[in-house]
Amino acid sequence: MRVSVIGCGHLGIPHAAAMAELGHEVLGVDVDQAKVDRLNSGECPIYEAGLPELLARHTASGRLKFTTDIREAADFAELHFIGVGTPIDADGRSYDTAQVFGAIRQLAPHLDRPCTIVGKSTVTVGTTTQVTALAQRLASAGERVEVVWNPEFLREGHAVTDTLRPDRLIAGVTTAEGEKAIRAVYAGIIDAGVPIFVTDPATAELAKGAANTFLGLKISYINAVADMCETAGGDVSQIVDILGIDPRIGAGGMQPGIGYGGGCLPKDVRAFTASARQLGADQAATLLRAAEVINEQRTDVAIGLITRAMGEHPIKGSRITVWGAAFKPGTNDVRESPALALAQSLQQAGATVTVHDPQAVPTAMIRNPELDYSDALSGSLDGADLVVLATEWPEYQMADPHALVGRPGTPLLVDCRTTLDADSWREAGWTVHQLGRPGK
Repeated sequence: MRVSVIGCGHLGIPHAAAMAELGHEVLGVDVDQAKVDRLNSGECPIYEAGLPELLARHTASGRLKFTTDIREAADFAELHFIGVGTPIDADGRSYDTAQVFGAIRQLAPHLDRPCTIVGKSTVTVGTTTQVTALAQRLASAGERVEVVWNPEFLREGHAVTDTLRPDRLIAGVTTAEGEKAIRAVYAGIIDAGVPIFVTDPATAELAKGAANTFLGLKISYINAVADMCETAGGDVSQIVDILGIDPRIGAGGMQPGIGYGGGCLPKDVRAFTASARQLGADQAATLLRAAEVINEQRTDVAIGLITRAMGEHPIKGSRITVWGAAFKPGTNDVRESPALALAQSLQQAGATVTVHDPQAVPTAMIRNPELDYSDALSGSLDGADLVVLATEWPEYQMADPHALVGRPGTPLLVDCRTTLDADSWREAGWTVHQLGRPGK
């Protein structure tokens, strides 16, 4: 098929490259000419495992191109993916869908033949109905323009894999023609055995929010348990193992730490909570809000652990190294990053903070230029009184504690993601503190 992908960010670029990998001819559309030029040259502006190679291969073959001209996309494609951003609105609770409706207003007037618009952006329930009415009103093709909502479930750091080999597909449709178009564009994935759930649009819209909010609940729950362990002297890692063996629960997503961040979970939990209140499900909203509160307080919990670890040595005047800037490993995305929020709080408390991250230093420097940064793991420890692990990159888990312990003033480590093998670090001479785990 000939498809367009409108919006080339963390969602749109991997999706466009993956559609080319599936054999489609793809035209990506973005308003940023500099970004489009980089993409057409095969250069990837975001970090995602496997994406640079995929992008380079298909831009070189001619199967994947990018443009700033949405009219060109309308003339080119029979199916248009909408992958623009839906950040949290000014009210702090709902999605700002201005880019979605803006894309429709720009695209629809150029649609003069039957086609399908496929929304992938995360939106409030009811958006598909509004988009359909707008697109069919503006397009000369009228009701021959189909609208389907096909929410994405990408994990940043795994976007290519999650697009080419997702665990499920969801299509919110209103007509047989819309379902046919979705089955055609994803034929290779469906034929490989990936289940597809064909629903009404409202179910598809709610499913994305429900999935991410459940993960947020799970993270907040295990963090609440970690706080109980911190007080009682229990070991949250053992509790995760005990709970995770139960097939009704599972250990996935139960990683105690300093909370969730990024461009999806925070806004999705907020917006889903707001939707619950708007729909009159007040008890559900209360439960969801509790998860938000726990997550919002994780920086204070980490500061408390750091304060206890430092003993009589105050944070003010200390030199602290923070390992991690991205909100999670596998990406250079620093949106609502708990790691950066913690680094900023430590600096505001009077510490001199140096941040290291394997991939996200350039993006972090733009968002938090007031912090110091280091590109070298060992160099980040120079003169440090304390090291704080704030993003669970494999590079930190695989680091040799014996090689690092000799750096001046670095025997004290606070693992705020509870991912290190604390015993091996302690054997190398480090004093290690972890959230929800007793010291030894």
